[in-house]
Amino acid sequence: MKLTDKVIVVTGGGNGIGREVVLALLSRGARVAAVDLRPEGLAETSALASAGERLTTHEVDVTSVEAVAALAREVIDAHGHVDGLVNVAGIIQPFVPFRDLGRTQIEKVMAVNFWGVVTTCQEFLPLLLARPEAALVNVSSMGAFVPVPGQTIYGASKAAVKLLTEGLYAELKDTGVRVTAVYPGGVATHITENSGVQMPGNPDLATSKAATSMTTPQDAAEQLVVGMEKGSYRVVIGKDARMVDRLSRLAPQRATDLIAAKMKALLG
Repeated sequence: MKLTDKVIVVTGGGNGIGREVVLALLSRGARVAAVDLRPEGLAETSALASAGERLTTHEVDVTSVEAVAALAREVIDAHGHVDGLVNVAGIIQPFVPFRDLGRTQIEKVMAVNFWGVVTTCQEFLPLLLARPEAALVNVSSMGAFVPVPGQTIYGASKAAVKLLTEGLYAELKDTGVRVTAVYPGGVATHITENSGVQMPGNPDLATSKAATSMTTPQDAAEQLVVGMEKGSYRVVIGKDARMVDRLSRLAPQRATDLIAAKMKALLG
């Protein structure tokens, strides 16, 4: 899909990969509705973009059905139609075993990562189907391929997004809507901080030494947008994600044991 003059909605557009997706789309001539819960993040994205009326910002809680319905009306009022939806917004859980997670923490992760995607897809899909061509892109995670101890609920939420997106692909393959699932590995963002979580021994992935070996948000966004343009079925981002993807299919138990061993020191 050529992106020039297309109208794309991007959730999580106030930081990290989402912000870089907004900027990459604008650089290709698209019009963008950037969505985020944090107004200060949206303001920073807007300042970086300097895109004038081609960019609108929307402070929205994607876990609210009513707020997402209002968002759809706002986007139509501002841009006239919608050609694409990119669901980037997501959070991680505290780095603790499942037995130590409270019900409120579990429900919050599922509400943002899974139900937020369900709600935006339900609200915007009719608008996408009304267009000659359109794109629907959902960001899952490398954590959907193998379980990560200490992130069991996060992984479950992203695995749900994987299957949801693949199901939408199957249902929409004979329509003008191209559906893409994206699986990032380690990306140097502030997701721990934005999730209100601290990683044991590493308070923020974006400023850690480990970040030097991670994919940058800019590179991750570029790969996502290229996949969107091509209408790719899946986009796997990063050497780590590609390795885990292959190993999880060839030797799933070995992959699980490998990740469990790597996480053991973090969980104590």
